[in-house]
Amino acid sequence: MSSDLTFYILIIKPEIPRHLDAGLICYCRTSHVKSRLHSQNTKIRVIPCGASTSLDYNVELTLLEEVSEKVAGLLLALECDSDRLKWFDERKALAWAETISPGHEVAVEHGGGTMHGVVRFVGHLSPPKYPAVIAGIHFGIKLQGDWKHKLVESFQMVFSKKECDVMVPFNKIRPWFPDTPPLSAPSPTTPTEKFEFGDRVTYVDNLEQHHGMVVSVEEHHGTQIARIATDVDENGIMVGELKVPLQFIWKSVVPAEPEKMDLDPPAAELSNSLTVNTMVQISLKDRRVHGIIRWVGKLEGVSDEMAGLELDEDVGVCDGTFKSRRYFVCPDKRGIFVKLSSCSVDSRFQALEDSAHSESMLKDKEQDFNKEPRRLDPVPPVSTEQVDHILVGQMKGIQGHCNSCYMDAALFSLFSCSSALDSMLFKRTEAKDAAIQETLLHDIVNPLRSNGFVKADHIMKLREQLQKHGYSRTFTTEEKDPEEFLTIVMQDILALEPLLKLSAGGKVQESYCYQIFLDQNHSLVLPTVQQLLDFSFQTSGLWLAEVPSCLILQMPRFGKKFKMFEKIFPSLELDVTDLLSDGPMRCVVCGGLAKVECRDCSRDLVFGRAGLRNFCEICTHQVHTHPKRSSHRPTNLDLPQNYLIHGSSSILTRDRLELFAVLCIETSHYVSFIKHGPGIRDWIFFDSMADRKGESDGYNIPEVQRCPEVGVYLEMSPDELANEVPRDMKGVAKRLFCDAYMYLYRSANMCLYR
Repeated sequence: MSSDLTFYILIIKPEIPRHLDAGLICYCRTSHVKSRLHSQNTKIRVIPCGASTSLDYNVELTLLEEVSEKVAGLLLALECDSDRLKWFDERKALAWAETISPGHEVAVEHGGGTMHGVVRFVGHLSPPKYPAVIAGIHFGIKLQGDWKHKLVESFQMVFSKKECDVMVPFNKIRPWFPDTPPLSAPSPTTPTEKFEFGDRVTYVDNLEQHHGMVVSVEEHHGTQIARIATDVDENGIMVGELKVPLQFIWKSVVPAEPEKMDLDPPAAELSNSLTVNTMVQISLKDRRVHGIIRWVGKLEGVSDEMAGLELDEDVGVCDGTFKSRRYFVCPDKRGIFVKLSSCSVDSRFQALEDSAHSESMLKDKEQDFNKEPRRLDPVPPVSTEQVDHILVGQMKGIQGHCNSCYMDAALFSLFSCSSALDSMLFKRTEAKDAAIQETLLHDIVNPLRSNGFVKADHIMKLREQLQKHGYSRTFTTEEKDPEEFLTIVMQDILALEPLLKLSAGGKVQESYCYQIFLDQNHSLVLPTVQQLLDFSFQTSGLWLAEVPSCLILQMPRFGKKFKMFEKIFPSLELDVTDLLSDGPMRCVVCGGLAKVECRDCSRDLVFGRAGLRNFCEICTHQVHTHPKRSSHRPTNLDLPQNYLIHGSSSILTRDRLELFAVLCIETSHYVSFIKHGPGIRDWIFFDSMADRKGESDGYNIPEVQRCPEVGVYLEMSPDELANEVPRDMKGVAKRLFCDAYMYLYRSANMCLYR
């Protein structure tokens, strides 16, 4: 193979070309990569491996990760790109596979079990065919014992390679351990051992030998299957649950001091106060694990009162089933059944007895919270004068918990200092959705505005309600996008009238957020939000059918990680007058009131590229005196009189929206900036997980801080800001200018009617 080839795996699907998927193995000339890097070009031309043609594609280097030729060959042996991406992340398995050579003893995986074999061949099934430069690397295995006569027909049969019984890719083999009993002794259809609940067993998985406990024995399509709850690892984390045919497991020799899966029970009297939906904690080995009680009752064959928990992490052993019977629903590996007496209330949300300053703050906060009566009447937003007293400080804002930052940042942005979307809180809604609206108002918005603090379990209550409504099975555990959450609440739950009405081609489209799209020919370097919005509307042929009361703008990105611009300059005001479908137009030459439209000019080389064709009376005369435009036929525009001031024919009222919040994202963590007053330095910064007390059994400390440094950079000229090095920017300002994900604007006039 030529040393001038560099191989890559596509780790993120590109927007263009759309048919390339993440996991694609490709290559290009090494000299080409070096020349592109030398010219600071961020794209390279790559050729997919295994393709029937040698077509190449322009792909951003940031979407690719370089791999060795050996790794590329190992991954090419897998069937699809999605599998290649999945196993590429299994770096330990790939590293081990690179070391395998003929003579290695391995365990061959099949149907949940393993067979003993010896590697006889490592290489390609056939030579690469033109134009492919490499082919997938397979492993030829010679099976040991009687298995080759009984089970080999279920594998891909290839006997022509070095007396091999099977040919498999690297993800089908594991190391063989010397203490593993011979698998050729029992019949594959007649297990010789009887397994019962609680039996300790051994199996091989993920390159290592593991032990587990039999949860149940079931019959599946005529085969006896054991459901195995695996042991905890050295960190106390359960690996999960496996379903394995009985003939592929064996009973373990119980050590003198076995690793118990029993849980450390707290005081028994605590169990009397624990009910469904209580947030609790349990102990697994030396680690504390948290979750929510989803079921309480008696299990078959167990005398103690049991609780079914949905855990915060993938350290459980089931999805809410026990012995083939479902008791509750949760994601796989998040469920576990334990004695109810083994549970205690989640200490992260209690006033703990610790002398540390942050612990004392939490205790004081809990006491204040308990003293404050539950506000049933609406509480107004926090005013500029109240910000220091109510919002600023640690243990302020919304307490983050279990991937909730997207919701914390969105709710804080919308409701802490603004009433732009208070209609969500009071709109008449369906009875089945009233509980969600009540939680939003009484458990989140009112406490935030009156006390400046919302406990994590209040947000969890809202997430549980959304999950219960069936919008997502992972609302309580996984991170979502802010726009996904807001759209579900505004559209599906509260049936709020769409915030945005767009006119395109004579038809009106409705939505709750607007994603800014830019074509690849834009010349923007340090854009303002105003420029991004104008450019996006212009190139997409869109108009505003009416002025929105609240405008939620998503910035142009390639996913959460890849930004189109190093910095974006926040526009404190958005002038949307020229974007209105029935609003006044400005003259493209002088900026005055346009009174004439010329469709012929839209095809002119000077004006046509931007689609501009509106002129005032003076400019249209000057433009059309040019011989090339003498044949144009301008027409008069209908002038909206309500936009003219005091009957003037040239002075216009303008429709402007004011910025009140910005959501930012960095490394999958959302934070928010709030402009709480009229001054350019009236900014606060909120992070729901700014600090943490304790490790896995601790809790997050939210914080709200003033950030007047933002105003310092807003006062700079674009040239001055462009010269600012992000890492040298003061305070948290860098996150606002460099990590903006979503801008929130409001119309002071339209908010009165919505």
